[in-house]
Amino acid sequence: MENGKLTYADSGVDVKEGARAVNLMKKHVKETFNGDVIGDLGSFGGLLRLSGKFESPVLVAGTDGVGTKLKIAFMMDQHDTVGQDLVAMCVNDILCQGATPLFFLDYLATGHIEAEKIADIVKGVTDGCKLSGMPLLGGETAEMPGFYQANEYDMAGFAVGVVDESKIVTGQGITEGDVLIGLASSGVHSNGFSLVRKLFFDKLGLGIDTFVEALDSTVGESLLVPTKIYVKSILNVLDQMTVKGMVHMTGGGFYENIPRIMPTGLGVDITLGSWPMLPIFDYMMAKGNIALEEMYGTFNMSIGYILVVSPEQVEETLEILNQTNDKGYVIGKVTAAHGGVALCK
Repeated sequence: MENGKLTYADSGVDVKEGARAVNLMKKHVKETFNGDVIGDLGSFGGLLRLSGKFESPVLVAGTDGVGTKLKIAFMMDQHDTVGQDLVAMCVNDILCQGATPLFFLDYLATGHIEAEKIADIVKGVTDGCKLSGMPLLGGETAEMPGFYQANEYDMAGFAVGVVDESKIVTGQGITEGDVLIGLASSGVHSNGFSLVRKLFFDKLGLGIDTFVEALDSTVGESLLVPTKIYVKSILNVLDQMTVKGMVHMTGGGFYENIPRIMPTGLGVDITLGSWPMLPIFDYMMAKGNIALEEMYGTFNMSIGYILVVSPEQVEETLEILNQTNDKGYVIGKVTAAHGGVALCK
């Protein structure tokens, strides 16, 4: 209190620290701006002109969060990568319809604002935006004492993209015999972390700084690897090829995500062993005594994104992916024998 007068700071909200956080993050945010951004930071709304040649532009929007992977960031006190996870979870989703990203918005809520920590978080967001080729057009940081613990926070993001209506990728043209091409993930990405944390910390009793020889890193380093962003590689393919369907491998793994784009009556056969498995998935399955079906129904299993193309376009698609240093793997085929996802050896 000042002179016996109750202030906002007395309730736990530090407006001055919030303003300092904004000043620290401005440099990172401005690095994402392109020629379509109108105005500067600080307006009530972000402005972006819709440029490009679209005969019938359709906006594609997606929203997501990082989930309990944030707990790993809290434990490691490392906050400059989870922002990329946030962007990736949103932008990889809208990419599945063939959308070119236009802009990103973020929302961050915390129990207590620490300017340097907030700036680190936003740096991760801007890193993701730069990888996606879109500006961070605006955002909100909310200080909510008594709602979140002082050293914790939660984040959500919103990506908006655009695609010509005639070029929307729906999956409806998929037919029997079409081929699934998988792109490698960078790790666990941002799904299944409640199971991950239960395995590593409860069942195995490992610490965040425990070095695991099979992973060639500490537990924390392996788990905090940011989610891969596929925008540049996929847009390069879409510029040159006809892609029938695309899948972002998020929560629900193979069993829930692939059927989302399949026409009625069609399923897929996934060929196990047709792509290199990251050590962390082999380690979790072995040490956790987790069934194969549970692993493929929870995690990306080293495949972060999937394209469905006709057999005649497989080789050219693989070559185009190599142009952006993204190796693709033929991981399965579309079948009419069943309507689900089958793991085949």
